[in-house]
Amino acid sequence: MEIVLIVIAAVLILLLVGGFIARRRRTTDWSEHVAQADHHLEAARAADRGWDREVLLGTASQALESQRPGWAYEDLHLVLVDDKPGVEEDRAHFVALGSDGEARIVLHRDGAGAWHVDSVS
Repeated sequence: MEIVLIVIAAVLILLLVGGFIARRRRTTDWSEHVAQADHHLEAARAADRGWDREVLLGTASQALESQRPGWAYEDLHLVLVDDKPGVEEDRAHFVALGSDGEARIVLHRDGAGAWHVDSVS
């Protein structure tokens, strides 16, 4: 009986350590995505005036308010800039992090250059 309890305790400790490592790695990955997105945003903005960070953040915030009313988030990160030739295929991906989890917001541009919500998940 003691051996079974020791094995169960060892498995629980391994699961706890594995979860901690996975959570830490996940946090680190966001910082890498944010840095890459910032770099791509600056390149896109230099080539095309429609990539204004404040406009993008405002549109993403409004999308969260309308799609998830009352959901509080602490951070809103631009994680992907998809700048295609022209403006109709441009996409900006955001991740909002809150105590209840995270949400991904995808924005797209229309032919006039205005940003619209593609999806909130």
